[in-house]
Amino acid sequence: MLRALGKSDLLLLAALFFSVHCVEREWTMRFLGIDVGTGGTRAVLVDAAGKLIGAAASAHAPFRAEHPGWAEQDPEDWWRAAQEAIAGALASTPEPDAPVVALALTGQMHGAVLLDERGQVLRPSLIWCDTRTQPQCDWLTEQIGRERLIELTCNPALPNFTLTKLLWVKNHEPEIFARTRHIMCPKDYVRYRLTGEFAIDVQEASGTLLLDVTHRRWSREVAAAAGIDEHWLPRVFESPEVCARISDEAAALTGLKAGTPVAAGAGDQGAGAVGMGILQPGSVSATIGTSGVVFAATAEPTRDPHGRLHTFCHAEPGLWHVMGVTQSAGLSLSWLKETFFASQSYDALNAQAAAVPACCDGLEWAPYLLGERTPHLDPEVRAAFAGIGAGHTAAHFVRAVLEGVAYSLNDTFALFADLGIPVRGIRLGGGGARGELWRRIQAGIYGHTVEVLTAEEGGAFGCALMAGVAAGHWANLDEACAQAIQVAQRIEPDADDAAAYKTGYAHWRKLYPALRSLR
Repeated sequence: MLRALGKSDLLLLAALFFSVHCVEREWTMRFLGIDVGTGGTRAVLVDAAGKLIGAAASAHAPFRAEHPGWAEQDPEDWWRAAQEAIAGALASTPEPDAPVVALALTGQMHGAVLLDERGQVLRPSLIWCDTRTQPQCDWLTEQIGRERLIELTCNPALPNFTLTKLLWVKNHEPEIFARTRHIMCPKDYVRYRLTGEFAIDVQEASGTLLLDVTHRRWSREVAAAAGIDEHWLPRVFESPEVCARISDEAAALTGLKAGTPVAAGAGDQGAGAVGMGILQPGSVSATIGTSGVVFAATAEPTRDPHGRLHTFCHAEPGLWHVMGVTQSAGLSLSWLKETFFASQSYDALNAQAAAVPACCDGLEWAPYLLGERTPHLDPEVRAAFAGIGAGHTAAHFVRAVLEGVAYSLNDTFALFADLGIPVRGIRLGGGGARGELWRRIQAGIYGHTVEVLTAEEGGAFGCALMAGVAAGHWANLDEACAQAIQVAQRIEPDADDAAAYKTGYAHWRKLYPALRSLR
């Protein structure tokens, strides 16, 4: 016969129920990260332990390039791809009906999306790789002054930045500009469609050339000089801060729950840095994708007076970052393969190149297929092999490309040393982290131990961690990264290679002045 339950028994049962409920809630807690890239949109789901549990992607239509240097995409295509990627990611998990607690967005930076007073897209977006705007850069620099512009925004006027694209529309399509009432970047347009809110994060806003990067707010002086109405600019938030919630309409289209909090997120480089744990001063990443980026967290905004580095607000509140860019990093290797070695795999090419000594017996590659950003800010310079001799083989050319790209990225590390930016550790990302040879080459050229992570999931993963912070699951991004990110391998520089590369880099640096003189 069962005895009657006393007060202590009831309290015990209540505690047991609460414990089970918390464990169940922890088990089903999920955070969503969305990456609106150039080629497609990717969505990932991360659990309460920071582990990837689901992912899906949807391709974008190829960008339009009606003239050399032009690149445009349809924002509606991003929204279509985002819906498909979100639905696919939800369906890919073991518990597809479990709720998403919060989400955040990242994506290609610098694109210009113009909306009218009803929130309708006025024209295709001029995206990051659209470089038609050099005349607008020259005008803006003359209007404000180069030094003053860098003082206000921490960056010079470059064709990639959003503001110069807006000025092109103002100059060439005045009827479109006159109807403009809202200005957004690509991922922020997708957030607008998800929530109905106009918002942007400080890291993404840093790449518009309209942000006072030092004070993390819009620059009234730059906007006025450019003729941009401040009311057109979205409200600025810190990256892990809740800025909107999923609308009823978007919930019906995506499978997300109406009212789900949406964090501000970050541009692709900022979110990718979070996903690699590059948060505190001294932490640095070197990522090789189509382009190459060296990214360093800093405690304060570090301005390069010559504008050779980008200085942006970090996705980590209260911090900043500097960033150097090689335009044709992974592109150099893919161009070489597709042009000369289409029948061979990357693994086969790397295996051959591994037999070639450091510095390639004098063969060098200047990776300027698309001009160069850091440190030269020269869109006209072009690539070249130099020092070709009769003894050089196909394997030499492959290794020369791997070394030339790493030399170019090392230009950014040289600037860090000049500006007093600390480098206490380097994490490798992108294609440059996947091949053992390229890892060893980078360690030798940078002269630092390099780390490779157990899994590098990119910007969408970093945004999922931001969503977890926004929801209060993690206290901050440091805590999230400490749980979610693990180092798989550390590669020490080979002493002999490092000595050879020190001499090789000094010689390689003579290539740019020689190529510039040929124009």
